[in-house]
Amino acid sequence: MTLPKAKLEDIEIQLLLEGVYRYWGYDFRNYAVSSLKRRIHSFIKIEGCTSVSELQARVLHDSKCLERFLLSLTVNVTSMFRDPSFYLALRKEVIPLLRTYPFIRIWHAGCSTGEEVYSMAILLQEENLYQRCRIYATDFNEKVLQKARTGIFSLKLMQDYTQLYLKSGGKESFSQYYTAAYDSAIFRAALRENIVFAQHNLATDSSFNEFHIIICRNVLIYFNQTLQKQVHELFYNSLCPFGILGLGRQESIRFTPHDNQYQELVKGEKLYRRLN
Repeated sequence: MTLPKAKLEDIEIQLLLEGVYRYWGYDFRNYAVSSLKRRIHSFIKIEGCTSVSELQARVLHDSKCLERFLLSLTVNVTSMFRDPSFYLALRKEVIPLLRTYPFIRIWHAGCSTGEEVYSMAILLQEENLYQRCRIYATDFNEKVLQKARTGIFSLKLMQDYTQLYLKSGGKESFSQYYTAAYDSAIFRAALRENIVFAQHNLATDSSFNEFHIIICRNVLIYFNQTLQKQVHELFYNSLCPFGILGLGRQESIRFTPHDNQYQELVKGEKLYRRLN
């Protein structure tokens, strides 16, 4: 009996993801299927492959092809002060809580190229808290972390970022935080002093510290329910009592293992406080 072509492709994709996990250690097996398929199809065309099986052979034998594959599967759409009302809520509701701690640990999980990490550093500096903070910015993809470490972004984006910064409650001139060089904006080295950029895979890695804040925005939407549940367990166990969890606009703690163990701080902003 011959399987339908679509069914055969589903098997090929499962084998591809299993192979990538077993050989390279990157686990996409519990990512949302529809989004994953679209990205795999797009990558097949870019690479000039004729099937998922041909792609599997390339990815398993060619580390450079793997790097391109990883970049194609991850969504790195981000910006500084993305959703400014979220940062305004941080200033008004979370900063007063942080002032009660002598030292503050923050985890930006799935930080991508770092725009939101630098946004947090600027906010903390303006609230005179940055010097007693340590921000751990993690992503599973070393390529995007390399870009994040540089603190260099496109100069043409700065006008838009300035508007978002002002809407987020920014207190200074945004341009003071970077130097323009040709077509790039180079952010001040002082903003990187208390940031640790490191690889961490939410699908496979465990907790590595206890945090007062965990920010993970617009990452969980690409996971299926099994992986979302696993990551929420990780976050809950990584938060100190009364710690803060920040999620993206389309994400929620509803129907998670700990949905009744958080208090919503600001309605609609996806900022939650662990109750104990």
